[in-house]
Amino acid sequence: MKKITILSTLFIGVFAWAQGIKFEDSNFASILAKAKKENKLIFVDAYASWCGPCKLMVKNIFPLQSVGDYYNAHFINAKIDMEKGEGIELAKKYNVKAFPTYLFIDGNGEAVHRTLGYVEEKDFIQFAKDAEDPNRRLTSLKQQFEKGEKAPEFLKNLAGLTIYNDPEFAGKVLDRYFGQKTALDQEDVQLLLSGVQTTESPLYKIFQNKKEDIQKFFPADRYEKFDKNIKLNTVAKKAYNADTKTWNDSYFMTETQKFLSKEEADKILKRMKANRALKNKDIPEYEKLILDLYKDYSAASSEELNSLAWNFFENVSNKASLEKAIIWAQESVKKDQNYANTDTLANLYNKIGDKKNAKMWAEKSIEIAKSKGEDFSDTEKLLKSL
Repeated sequence: MKKITILSTLFIGVFAWAQGIKFEDSNFASILAKAKKENKLIFVDAYASWCGPCKLMVKNIFPLQSVGDYYNAHFINAKIDMEKGEGIELAKKYNVKAFPTYLFIDGNGEAVHRTLGYVEEKDFIQFAKDAEDPNRRLTSLKQQFEKGEKAPEFLKNLAGLTIYNDPEFAGKVLDRYFGQKTALDQEDVQLLLSGVQTTESPLYKIFQNKKEDIQKFFPADRYEKFDKNIKLNTVAKKAYNADTKTWNDSYFMTETQKFLSKEEADKILKRMKANRALKNKDIPEYEKLILDLYKDYSAASSEELNSLAWNFFENVSNKASLEKAIIWAQESVKKDQNYANTDTLANLYNKIGDKKNAKMWAEKSIEIAKSKGEDFSDTEKLLKSL
């Protein structure tokens, strides 16, 4: 999906800036061999093509001279799309589940340090320095934890480094951290809510026991919504078999109706199935489920409708379904006209062969982007092709 605030075009291959990080233009095996020969770590920008923060890093951080000077001197740099080619297997190997993830890998292929997200210049360089220091690497931090380290700041930092790629370990870290806390501040609450994934996590008991503290920062209805989502996530993990790519519908419906209505449970199951089908590239199943779910789209937000429309543009070829996606995009524009949804409309019209409307909406999209200071290079390319 073209999301709001996508501010740069993503290039694959060598980034040939005069200043900034220089990325290798070769496969991972060659990069690994080079790292081993030169006795350097590999820095991997593990990204996805749709990821907004990934593109912001490309625009704002990677081109900086200070960043380039350090990374080019100390690492073999690689930029790999984790959803294409060899990136798919690398994502599995290195447990990449959020984007952007930054991996520091030695010549033997072992990941010694990692972090993720949009990172400002100073912190991005510090992460690199930490990766080079055996005492500050993630592998070392985990060893310190296993030896009993209890310093609160240490535990918070370690949890932040592992919460998305190793939630089970992060749960243990946070359990130790919260075990020392008599009361929670707002930062603690945010950390707890990020860490508690299922009702089986030790953090869920803390979530329940610290309800009063949490409700100082989140109203009761939001607390209940979080609780419901945690329970839902627990059921979903047990209902879906990743090996066979199948769902246990009966289990899901039985368990979720303990805290949801039958209608709610049915809709959520269909939505989860649709999301999983898209991830598994089962486009016919995704298309069928979404068309059924959004027969009535009146309650859907502008952003939600734009997301659906863009997913159809990228993945669906059936003209009737694409015309339905155009209706969703039009409704998205009615609710909140912006660069993202007008660009979606332009692309959809172009895909069904309606050049006139494609041109009109591309021009409108560029006009909005200019007024907001947003990047419109992709839309400009579309307009030139019409």
